[in-house]
Amino acid sequence: MKHIVILGDGMADLPMERLRGRTPLMAAEKPYINELARRGCCGLLKTVPDDMPAGSAIANMGVLGYDVHKVYEGRGVLEAASMGVDITPGDLALRCNLICIEDGKIKNHSAGHITTAESHELIKFLNDNLATDMVKFYPGVSYRHLMIIGGGNKYIDCVPPHDVPGREFMPLLVKPSRVSVSDVPESCSIPAVSEDSSSYGTCTAVKSQALVNSEAPTLHRMSASETAGLLNDLILKSQELLACHPINIKRIVVGKDPANSIWPWSPGYKPRMPSLQQLLGIKKSAVISAVDLIRGVGVYAGMDVLHVEGATGLYDTNYEGKARAAIDALRNGAEFVYLHVEASDEAGHEGNADLKVKTVEFLDNRLVRLIMEASGSLDEPLALAVLPDHPTPCDVRTHTHAPVPFLIYKPGSEADSVEVFDEESAKKGSYGLLEGDEFIKAFLS
Repeated sequence: MKHIVILGDGMADLPMERLRGRTPLMAAEKPYINELARRGCCGLLKTVPDDMPAGSAIANMGVLGYDVHKVYEGRGVLEAASMGVDITPGDLALRCNLICIEDGKIKNHSAGHITTAESHELIKFLNDNLATDMVKFYPGVSYRHLMIIGGGNKYIDCVPPHDVPGREFMPLLVKPSRVSVSDVPESCSIPAVSEDSSSYGTCTAVKSQALVNSEAPTLHRMSASETAGLLNDLILKSQELLACHPINIKRIVVGKDPANSIWPWSPGYKPRMPSLQQLLGIKKSAVISAVDLIRGVGVYAGMDVLHVEGATGLYDTNYEGKARAAIDALRNGAEFVYLHVEASDEAGHEGNADLKVKTVEFLDNRLVRLIMEASGSLDEPLALAVLPDHPTPCDVRTHTHAPVPFLIYKPGSEADSVEVFDEESAKKGSYGLLEGDEFIKAFLS
């Protein structure tokens, strides 16, 4: 049997007054997803442990069955893998957003969803003016970029910018994390941070089992305080440089948000991560996504990374192209395809409920429908799973730890009593509440 996971990033939500007490999943017209729910079985999945940040990297790795406490090392290293950027044992990798700051506050995490072409010019400009032998910027997609710091220390508190829209940015600058000596592997020359140092926001460093699974070098690193100071200096200098860049002047003139600051976060070292073949026995698999984060997970998981023209990471992505790519991968020998669609998450971060409903309807009619229609042409039966990775409630505008609904359809299997797919209906599903690798094992069994 072939398998496809269709992952609607951030698709789960909370009931909203503006949707008459419904979530976007409840409000959306989605006959094909509902049909899969009627023919299959549903449940809830806890994708992110409560002691870890509710980020897409952790959530998607959790969906795939990885022990995230052991393998998660931040977004930066994953996105570097997708970009083909080699991370050496001495490197610290961080996601580096281009964001919009207005009146001293973080207006949004995406610089108004700046285009990739515009952002690449800005990243080149930053490299020309801020890069050194130790600091380098690498361009990604839209607002999502990469920063590498040679000898940087990951024991820092970095606040994800999508968690804090409307907040003053100065109190959110990078801080050294409170890390005890016992948390630091002997192979790293990282001094402990004093107890009187301040700590703010979400620490994205994982301080336990992941340390022994990362390629932690035996070399001298900067202290956490030095790394935080360097990053904050780069943030402030970037604001001076970007304020008058012609691209930002033009964006302001036409009423768009400028990309007037960098914002580095999610630090980590190069991880050691088993492939899906080692983890689950899947010999040939593929991942389809518009974002480097998920592609990077695919690289470390040993999956074929498929690029689809017109895949944007937004509501205007090429749904049909992704569906065709998934079916083609199965026809060409893949046993398992992980098909990721970012659009709902971005709508949730914007707080745009109507747009989020539209992204669910696009996913249903322009992607799920096509896969269901093409499944009969495959040489093996096709099992389908549909789920979000985490909720991104429009009223909160950031990720939460709540369990997400999922459906699993396997040809020939008995269905449960669930008739439609949403957060409430899935609670009645026969799978109940799953955690860890229970979902992926149930899907593949």
